[in-house]
Amino acid sequence: MNKKKVPIHAERLAASLPADGQYRLLIDAVTDYAIYMLDSAGLVSSWNTGAHRFKGYEPLEIIGQHFSRFYTEEDRQAGLPAMALETASREGRFEGEGWRVRKDGTRFWANVVVDPIRASDGAIIGFAKITRDVTERMEAQKAAEISREALFHSQKMDAVGQLTGGIAHDFNNILGEITISLDLIQRQLDSGRSDGLDRLTKAASESAQRAAMLTHRLLAFARRQPLDVKAADTNALVASMENLFRRTLGENIALEVAVKAGTWPVLTDASQLENAILNLVINARDAMPDGGTLTIETVNTHLDEAYARLYVDVRAGDYVLISVSDTGKGMSDAIVNQAFDPFFTTKPIGQGTGLGLSMIHGFVKQSGGHVRIYSEVGRGTVVKIYLRRAIMDAEQTAPVPRDEVPGDQSKTILIVDDNHALLEAMKEAITELGYNCIAAPDAQSAITILNSPQRVDLLVTDVGLPIMNGRQLAEIAQQLRKDLRVLFMTGYTAKAAVRGNFLADGMEMMTKPFTINALADKLIQLTNDA
Repeated sequence: MNKKKVPIHAERLAASLPADGQYRLLIDAVTDYAIYMLDSAGLVSSWNTGAHRFKGYEPLEIIGQHFSRFYTEEDRQAGLPAMALETASREGRFEGEGWRVRKDGTRFWANVVVDPIRASDGAIIGFAKITRDVTERMEAQKAAEISREALFHSQKMDAVGQLTGGIAHDFNNILGEITISLDLIQRQLDSGRSDGLDRLTKAASESAQRAAMLTHRLLAFARRQPLDVKAADTNALVASMENLFRRTLGENIALEVAVKAGTWPVLTDASQLENAILNLVINARDAMPDGGTLTIETVNTHLDEAYARLYVDVRAGDYVLISVSDTGKGMSDAIVNQAFDPFFTTKPIGQGTGLGLSMIHGFVKQSGGHVRIYSEVGRGTVVKIYLRRAIMDAEQTAPVPRDEVPGDQSKTILIVDDNHALLEAMKEAITELGYNCIAAPDAQSAITILNSPQRVDLLVTDVGLPIMNGRQLAEIAQQLRKDLRVLFMTGYTAKAAVRGNFLADGMEMMTKPFTINALADKLIQLTNDA
């Protein structure tokens, strides 16, 4: 075998230099790295051309000096030079980045590697140190980070602008309807006329209900709506809504309901789940203006660890899958990616708030579930809702029977709210329903009443009271009056977002705003049980 010949000039170079001279020539030829040696005490014992270029010291100026002079005063005070050598000695290498100081006092961002040099017996006799000036890389990374933060801030402000703009648009419309209706009512009363009052009061009431629904949807999007989480039977829920679905879809859309026998109960707020499915049905109907087929399915499923790792906030485990699919127009990937954004809608102005899907997303996530959209333009859309399996049986809840007889005048209800106008309105409503009513503007006033001989059969309190909240008041009330029942009212409070984590025995909750009829049902239930 022929050996490859070494070039003559390389042979001459190798012959003219001892081995250490060859290494010295090699190291000095490296100008992009500072390569030098330290003795065991940290004194500089060699200095290459790159070190001279980076740090500005001639070899005779620096050899014999301690390497800590390259560090900033702050790092020297923190003991970083000694720590670097200790780490290299203990772990076999030190790597790090930080500011270093040149001879002229200027700073540069350095990438540093320190390796121990050992004698044949293993004892450390010095250190090999390599430093690279990476200031440009660090500044580029910092500039990129600033750009990312600016972009994120811009996107966040765009999202806030979209959200607030949508809220302002819808609320101003609703408030306009209410204001005009009330003004017309006042004008009628001032002129002594009563014709049309029913129509105007109905219009104002319906507008107020739409405003309430808007806030509920916003809280659902933000995962902050009060949820009454219990075990629910999805098959029974879907079956109970089938006639409503058919009326909603009309005659040119076929409805197919495929519920699997033996579907597990799920942990959810049944009324919110009904709203979510109805929203999906309405969306599917609007996506099929020329007719088609809508299919609602329920089935047990399991999301494994591999699937859960693909999505944020998804836990592996048993779920019930509720899917709503249509054969409509479908959506592009770009639209699907925005579908859960608040106030995003593909419907014409005035035909959709853009909160339906965002509400569903927030509600499902707040319930510990998962939701996905699959769609293809021209072929339809499938929305899949995964709700956690409940380990207990589904609760069978029957509606509270309405009793046309007024409330029991022997029963006294203590109402607590820091909103004076609402407190007075609630007091008048409860009195109108036939109960004795005592009003308190804050928790301390309520406690004073509860400490007195005054009879109290039911405490009705706002959750968001100042100083002492409604939940704290309820605990004190039940200590003072054993078996006293409590009805909470809440417009929003984070602590009351999930009722199962907030309510104790003898406690119920209503979400503001509510109708007098709904209040009447709840008062009958709680005072009859008392």
